[in-house]
Amino acid sequence: MSYTLDNIDIKILRELQKNGKITTKELAGRVGLSQSPVFERQRKMEQEGYISKYVAILNPEKTGNNIQVWCNIKLKKHAQEMGQDFMDKIIAFDEVVECYNTSGDYDFMVKILTHDMSEYQNFVLNKLGTIDSIGSLDSVFVLGVVKQTSAIPLRDID
Repeated sequence: MSYTLDNIDIKILRELQKNGKITTKELAGRVGLSQSPVFERQRKMEQEGYISKYVAILNPEKTGNNIQVWCNIKLKKHAQEMGQDFMDKIIAFDEVVECYNTSGDYDFMVKILTHDMSEYQNFVLNKLGTIDSIGSLDSVFVLGVVKQTSAIPLRDID
């Protein structure tokens, strides 16, 4: 039987999205329960996959990743082996921080972080350029971030 979320669980998840390092004591105070049931609920949500992991979100510019690029990629043809070849290779590149298989004009949308334009050019020529399944790519450079969040929208349970 699968675990079903209630409104207390939703409150716990909202608080954890704001601060993954919150203590069980602080979390319990914010959701109106004692520590033990909050701990058990959180553990159950981890086991059931509602919470997949806890991470530190880094500032790309502070870590020297000043260039953010969304690269839209079209494969040479739509074939299982070409798509798999692309995915197998793209996940190995540290510069790629996100990759989505998409519909529309492009087959994949890839988020790439590099130090500067020269490093991006090197990435395109010497890494993306080695993937034979790529037919074309279109680079979109981010000029400024208006909104960026890792928080998933959560709705109260009726």
